[in-house]
Amino acid sequence: MLRALLIYLSQADWAQNIVRRWGFARDMASRFVAGEDIQSAFDAVKQLNRKGINVTLDHLGEHVSTQEGAVMAKDEILRLLDRIEKEELRSGVSIKLTQIGLGLDQNVCLSHLEEILVKAKEQRNFIRIDMEGSQYTDATLATYHQMVEKGFGDVVGVVLQSYLYRSERDLEEILNQGGKVRLCKGAYKEPADVAFPKKSDVDQNFDNCSQLMMDSSLKNDSQLSEDGRIPPVPAIATHDEERIAFAKEYAEAIGLPKNGLEFQMLYGIRGDIQVNLVDEGYPVRVYVPYGTEWYPYFVRRLAERPANLWFFLSNLLRG
Repeated sequence: MLRALLIYLSQADWAQNIVRRWGFARDMASRFVAGEDIQSAFDAVKQLNRKGINVTLDHLGEHVSTQEGAVMAKDEILRLLDRIEKEELRSGVSIKLTQIGLGLDQNVCLSHLEEILVKAKEQRNFIRIDMEGSQYTDATLATYHQMVEKGFGDVVGVVLQSYLYRSERDLEEILNQGGKVRLCKGAYKEPADVAFPKKSDVDQNFDNCSQLMMDSSLKNDSQLSEDGRIPPVPAIATHDEERIAFAKEYAEAIGLPKNGLEFQMLYGIRGDIQVNLVDEGYPVRVYVPYGTEWYPYFVRRLAERPANLWFFLSNLLRG
């Protein structure tokens, strides 16, 4: 119930208008968001790279309402790629398709995405297409498959969410094409007819999908690129220590090299696990968000971790 309320609030304009005026909310959001400007983002990337951690940068924003907004978002992503290349950083870029026009005009979105992928291919970098709410799943996957058919399969990947019933079927189709998948549990409120209501079922589906990805990685000898930009087939995105332990045990059982999978986590969450995995020899990639549109992302992080919410509320009550 509480999680559902917070996810609703993450999408509510009236709540955003109130919370963004609270200075302590912005301060707390800085735990999960690298900053509002591009320099803050790159400072975070360099700090993580020094620890041996790879990065995927994300300029926050979704559901743009104008063509101009979509163009601005596309141009920002191109600037990110250019700066990563110039500074020789171990980072790719994540994007949401509604940020570059999916909700406005699919052809505009496709044009913007292809321009981004052309740049990524020139620079041997990688673009991860984030998955949004289930109303966008079909369009997101269709767009991804179109880009693969256009020859961008080596520089583009997609996210799947283990709480959706359909994800194992979608995963098998992507793996049959040699695709690269970031697997997460899911951060949106979904109805019971499309998503597992029980956490135990979400976890089991996560493990099942992890196995399929690692099998594919072993079969195709997929490994992290030396420059840290191109991930292997399996990107196992979780802070759940049981899911991490399962993936490590299964990889060892099938003889998958450590560079044949990548653990992915969020900026500001479980840095201890990130460092431990790096020390054990596993590739780790941290999702580093930045930008002024931090509110929806921040509230979804509160929904995932009750301890964060209580800390936030205690600051609110202190005024």
